[in-house]
Amino acid sequence: MTTDKTGAPTEVNAETDRYTIAVDGKSVGLAEFADRDGQRVFTHTEVDSDFEGRGLATILIGEALQKTRDAGLRIVPVCKMVASYLDKHDEFTDVVDPVSDDIEQWLENR
Repeated sequence: MTTDKTGAPTEVNAETDRYTIAVDGKSVGLAEFADRDGQRVFTHTEVDSDFEGRGLATILIGEALQKTRDAGLRIVPVCKMVASYLDKHDEFTDVVDPVSDDIEQWLENR
């Protein structure tokens, strides 16, 4: 089990179109995505403002990206928080695709 910077246990869960992170059983953040042709396009990440500064976004994104890799999907970081995480964690470089005009158009039309 992963703990945040305060030592509180966290749990990351996969849902249909997002990963959520809970602290002590309370959902406090999410990373939204859309799947497309073997790619998982991460569009938005947020953590409840009451829980900022505890490293929850880092835990959430790290686990979401690992689960994406484990599922055999490629990562497309439209979300700035996911892109920032990837800049600091090169262990995912081999499964990251750039955000193309085609992907941006697809997101607008869905």
